[in-house]
Amino acid sequence: QLQLVESGGGLVQPGGSLRLSCAASGFTLDSYSIAWFRQAPGKEREGISCISRISRNTKYADSVKGRFTISRDNAKNTVYLQMSSLKPEDTAVYYCAAVVTAAYRSCLPRPDDYDYWGQGTQVTVSS
Repeated sequence: QLQLVESGGGLVQPGGSLRLSCAASGFTLDSYSIAWFRQAPGKEREGISCISRISRNTKYADSVKGRFTISRDNAKNTVYLQMSSLKPEDTAVYYCAAVVTAAYRSCLPRPDDYDYWGQGTQVTVSS
């Protein structure tokens, strides 16, 4: 059974950092592009970052550019989202998602492009 499991969320003060993990089971991530999304209460799901399969091409939403870094460790079958300089507006449930991708194809963090989703992890930025 294909499964993605996010972890690493929690409560952090403004200006703090968190690292989210997205671990895959039942399949290997090296054939997939991976994206991170978030959804705050009353708001639409926002694509914030993605990383491609082979070229390691990455993209970021303007709202997180320069503060968040996406990376992948195929040996650990895990993708990470390092979040720094966190702001209260970063508070949301964070999801990772995966889609099989042709080699060397770049990624886009568009929800409709992704087939497999995790259950989400809550990130709360508050003093």
